[in-house]
Amino acid sequence: MQDALLIIDVQRALCAGEEAAFDIDRVIDRINGLAAQARRAGAPVLVVQHEEDEGPLRFGADGWQLAETLASGPGDIPVRKTTPDSFHGTELQPLLQARGVTRLVVCGLQTDFCIDTTVRRALGLGYEVVLVADGHSTVDNGVLGAPQIVAHHNRTLSRMASFGPRVAVVPAAEVTVGR
Repeated sequence: MQDALLIIDVQRALCAGEEAAFDIDRVIDRINGLAAQARRAGAPVLVVQHEEDEGPLRFGADGWQLAETLASGPGDIPVRKTTPDSFHGTELQPLLQARGVTRLVVCGLQTDFCIDTTVRRALGLGYEVVLVADGHSTVDNGVLGAPQIVAHHNRTLSRMASFGPRVAVVPAAEVTVGR
């Protein structure tokens, strides 16, 4: 079995200012710890960046760049995407297949969009998924607060059984990357 760490959309526009995700500094600290662990173990670290035609997430714009506090490594693999699904229209699946990856450790932003959609797609593709319980975040949505959204997705995704593979929702301190 081969692990990969999938870091989704930890970009400046989503980590600072009005649109900053809840508890983002601690979330990034946890992601950095997992990324360091993955790199030491020789597991691939894939860094997904969302892009749009206009606005702060336009390719190359300041807001599109990775968050300043996200520690990147020279061997990290960038993946550009334009939908909440990190697999749709991207090179993610071939990159994972080429490396023999069977288990994804998922963290990043936004819980209710890109994390949710990517986790469900990964399950549909047959990957074992570890969702880092305290390694993903979002913003309040006008109905629910960000902590509620995160808790809801942790519970909902951990209970999905229809795909075959299940999602293990595990706090960062208990995650091992690099099997």
